[in-house]
Amino acid sequence: MEQIQLSGIKKSYGKEIAVQNLDLTVKSGDFLTILGPSGCGKTTTLRAIAGLEEPDDGEIRFGERVVFSRRQGVIIPPENRNVGFVFQSYALWPHMTVEQNITLALKEKKISRAEIESRLKKSLEMVQMEPYRKRYPSELSGGQQQRVAVSRLIALQSKILLMDEPLSNLDAKLRTEMRAELKRLHRELEATTVYVTHDQAEALTLSDIVVVMNEGLVMQCGTPYDIYHNPQNLFVAEFIGDPRINFFKGKIINKEGHLKMDCNEIFLPLNKELPSNSGNVIASVRPESITVSYKENKDWLKVRLKSIQPTGANTILQVQSGTHEITLLQPGFIRMEIDEPLWINFDSDSLNFFDEETGNNLNI
Repeated sequence: MEQIQLSGIKKSYGKEIAVQNLDLTVKSGDFLTILGPSGCGKTTTLRAIAGLEEPDDGEIRFGERVVFSRRQGVIIPPENRNVGFVFQSYALWPHMTVEQNITLALKEKKISRAEIESRLKKSLEMVQMEPYRKRYPSELSGGQQQRVAVSRLIALQSKILLMDEPLSNLDAKLRTEMRAELKRLHRELEATTVYVTHDQAEALTLSDIVVVMNEGLVMQCGTPYDIYHNPQNLFVAEFIGDPRINFFKGKIINKEGHLKMDCNEIFLPLNKELPSNSGNVIASVRPESITVSYKENKDWLKVRLKSIQPTGANTILQVQSGTHEITLLQPGFIRMEIDEPLWINFDSDSLNFFDEETGNNLNI
C-alpha cells in the first residue's frame, strides 16, 4: 500500500482553470472518491495522478517517491508509476479475447508464463468471469466488459488503483451489483484507491473519504457521514442528497424566551448558539429528518400535500405551508390524496445553518 500526496497542483487549458492549487492526501489503503459536477476538475486530478496529464505546477508523491514535481523537473511517465487504471469506456481491445486483454500488460512486463496464468485465473475468479476467458468483448454484456476491465486491474497487482466513472455506462441494477463488487475487491486487495464519479450514491456507499469538488476547488473533504450530515457549505449541502435538501431563509430572533429562526411564518428551533453577528441565515434539513404526523399534533406545523411519489421502499412527499414548499421522505409505499393535511416537526439536531453571504456552515 502507498500513500498519495498532491501538493499545490494547478492545471489550466488555455484560459480555463481546471484545478486550482489542490492539496490532497490519500492515506495508504483508503478508498477516496472525488465527487462533483461535470467540469469540476475531478478527472483532470485523476489523470494527473496517473501521469496522463502534466500539471502546470505542484508536486505528486507516491509514498516517498516523487512522480511529478515542476520545481524539481521530475516527470515519471504513466508506465513507470505502477498504477492500475479503469476507464469509463472500459478500453478493451476488440480483436483480443478476455484473457488476451488481461495478460497483454503482464507480458510486456516480462512476467513468467506461470505467474501470468496464476494472476489471470485469480483475477477472473474474483470478478466471476472465469468461464468467459476465451470470448471477445463484442460477445459480452456491458456489465461483463466492466468486470473484465476490473479483472485486468487486479492482475496488474498495482499498489494504487485509479477509476474514472467506471460504472456510468451500466444500468441501475448492474451499477448496484458492481458497487458491492468493487467494495469487496478493495477490502481484499488493500490497494490505495482513487475513484472519480458524479454519482453521489457511489461516493457515499464506496468511500472511506469523499472529496467534493467544484470549479477546480475542494469544497469539502471528509467521511461520507460528515459530508452528508455536516456539509461545510451550501454547495455541498445542495449537491449531496436525493431527494434534494430543504432550504429556509430567515433571521435569528428571540421568541418567548427561546432563540429561533424566523423563516416567514415557519419557526425553526436552534440547538446551538450561532455567531452573534449572524445576519441573514439559510437553514437546511434533509427530507428524511423531518418528523411527519398524519393526525393533528399540537405545536407542529400544519401543511398540505401537493405531490406524492412512491419509489417502492420509500415515498417522496411534496408539501406546502404558505409560500414554502417542503420535501419529505417517508419509509414505505404511502397512499394519500392531494391536498390532505399533514403535521410536521423539525428536530433541531438535524438542522444546519449557513451564512447567506459566504455560504459557509455557521456551526463548523
